[in-house]
Amino acid sequence: MKLLHTADILIIALYLLSIVIIGLVLRKKAQQSKDDYLLGGKSIPWYLLGLSNASGMFDISGTIWLVTLMFVYGIKSAWIPWLWPVFNQIFLMVYLSKWLRRSNATTGAEWIGTRFGFKKGAKLSHIIVVVFALIMCLGYLAYGFIGLGKFIEIFVPWEVVSNYVPFTVSPEFVPHFYGIIFTCFAVFYSLLGGMSGIVWADVIQFGIMTIAALVIGYLGFQAVGAHVLDVPEGWLSPTFGWELNMDWSAIIPEVNQKIQEDGFGLFTIFFMMMVFKGVLVSLAGPAPTYDMQKILSTKSAAEASKMSGFVSVILMPIRYLMIAGFAALALIYYEKLDLINSTGNVDFELILPTAIKEFVPIGLLGLLLAGLIAAFMSTFAGTLNAAQAYLVNDIYLKYKNPNASNAQISNMNYATGIVVVIISIVLGIYAKNVNSVLQWIVSVLYGSYVGANILKWYWWRFNGEGFFWGMAAGLISAGIVPELFPEVLGLYLFPVILVISLIGSIAGTYSAPPTEEAILKDFYKNVRPWGFWKPVYEKLLAEDPTLKKNNDFGLDMFNVFVGIVAQTILVIIPMYMIFRQSTPIYISLAVLVVCLYLLKKFWWNNLENKLD
Repeated sequence: MKLLHTADILIIALYLLSIVIIGLVLRKKAQQSKDDYLLGGKSIPWYLLGLSNASGMFDISGTIWLVTLMFVYGIKSAWIPWLWPVFNQIFLMVYLSKWLRRSNATTGAEWIGTRFGFKKGAKLSHIIVVVFALIMCLGYLAYGFIGLGKFIEIFVPWEVVSNYVPFTVSPEFVPHFYGIIFTCFAVFYSLLGGMSGIVWADVIQFGIMTIAALVIGYLGFQAVGAHVLDVPEGWLSPTFGWELNMDWSAIIPEVNQKIQEDGFGLFTIFFMMMVFKGVLVSLAGPAPTYDMQKILSTKSAAEASKMSGFVSVILMPIRYLMIAGFAALALIYYEKLDLINSTGNVDFELILPTAIKEFVPIGLLGLLLAGLIAAFMSTFAGTLNAAQAYLVNDIYLKYKNPNASNAQISNMNYATGIVVVIISIVLGIYAKNVNSVLQWIVSVLYGSYVGANILKWYWWRFNGEGFFWGMAAGLISAGIVPELFPEVLGLYLFPVILVISLIGSIAGTYSAPPTEEAILKDFYKNVRPWGFWKPVYEKLLAEDPTLKKNNDFGLDMFNVFVGIVAQTILVIIPMYMIFRQSTPIYISLAVLVVCLYLLKKFWWNNLENKLD
């Protein structure tokens, strides 16, 4: 049994000590005001917020999932993260981050007041957003919790620590036990330091992960050069036909079973559904989680756009160097990997931790483990901060104690944080695996969110009642529909839940009068969206003939397309580098240069435009 070396344990302990110190040092600043705690006082530079956001997305559960995908599907795995969809960052970069930041709100629920006012419909909308945000946050917390536990179990086998624990833990719950232990550290610095503590801890984490990614990428690159790569036909190509047609029978037969379980066999249908769902989710804007909180924490609308764009630039190349490096090592040295889980079955989600254990040298192992543990903590802390923001800002301060002192707000932040963590742990215990939670979040739960949240940006007549009934119909169907079709992949249930949500949205909208005219005018003047806002614009134009209309729909969609191409290239290039595919690298670099030129000319140069 290969146990951690003393040097590795010391590196991990040093990292854990550093984040405790960050929490203690930034505690005083976080307690100054609500905005200081939840948004870092809106004084954090955009590049640090972008790095922090990228760090939060460099999560351990997602990395486990992506390494597994690349091992199984090869270069084609670059498309599968469109399930999230990863390209929502491009929509945010181009225009939605600006729109959101112009509202000057503290949370997504507070934003509701700027769009729908404060009457009955708006209050109902406010409540449903808080409910959705908390469900989303709890889902993400449970998702990260499982991945970390699986990861730690590889390096600290239960038989090593069981003699020191005064109770018995059944094998299937060992990952959950480890998850609870490291959750306590994440809770400490996120509760004490607030947004500033989270950002600075994320900066440390991303630095660690960058070093580790470069080394792992190098090890994978060397392994590919020294060995013959045995993969199915089509594994090294990003293209695909109607069916996946990737046959592992003569290499690793168990992988075919994994493909069947994933439900990705009819890849063209799967891809079309991903694009359909992904575009709609992206048009709806950010879900009310840590991503939205980082956007609201920026200094200005232009900096919000820069922050969202910076996420893809720094995250994709670094993360995929690590992913491709680990996939290469796992493919070449597959016989050395122990992928049998505690229940005696082959578990491909163990590829990442077992590859780390087998191939990473002493010293770097401690650094990499610290980085991946930090990745969990970063995601956990950011999501926890978002949940606290909704509970404190949108429930406690709005309905319970509007005149609360800073001390009372701080105490409530601590209390709500502890409650959220306890609930997420309970949910994590009942979750089956990383992929099951992921599929439910990105396919089922997002279906309940999309309809109402698209209409809120682009249609003036949409009101608070429509938002409430659309979200409510979506959330209820997200709980019922998957139970009616348990064997159907969550992605294919998305249209059903979307249609139910849209019916609720339209019916709710026409059940009540439009939002008050003054609210609509203020919203349009501040946010300046394009879409179906003609009646509001004409009334404002009569009052102010100099008012400029947003005619950037065509330009924004062009920039979105170019941005998605560039982001995809940033994913594919590291893969081709590790697997030594020189011709595709040159082609990809040429396309990337063209994309960067177009974005510089048509997006970056227009950020500080006349509307801001």
